[in-house]
Amino acid sequence: MEEHAEALEADLLRYYGTDLLDWHRGRLSSRRVAVLVRHLPRESALARDLHGEAADWSVTDHLLAHAVDRLAEANWMFAAVNRDEDADPPDAPEPLPRPGDASGAVAGSTPAAAPDPPDASDLALFFS
Repeated sequence: MEEHAEALEADLLRYYGTDLLDWHRGRLSSRRVAVLVRHLPRESALARDLHGEAADWSVTDHLLAHAVDRLAEANWMFAAVNRDEDADPPDAPEPLPRPGDASGAVAGSTPAAAPDPPDASDLALFFS
């Protein structure tokens, strides 16, 4: 708690109007402090101290980024399959950067080396 005391103090004042010093004075129980801390909102200073910029991303944000990545891959595959045979294949899309990931790549996303575009026989097997 000492490590993040300033963020905790600011959050208790901001969200609950409670002074952390009341805990030291014996006017606020440890249980009450724990309950208040447990229910701080995602955008609290304590959450940012603990989780960095990942605190800004909800499950919905991660799912939306994943959907955008899959849509970009689908568009890339469509363009690769419908290109002129003599044309160079389009570059594979880059995944959206996620918090805490310096490279911008995410497990299960588009590989760094673009795979060969599917040919007609691959598509016929897929749709049969």
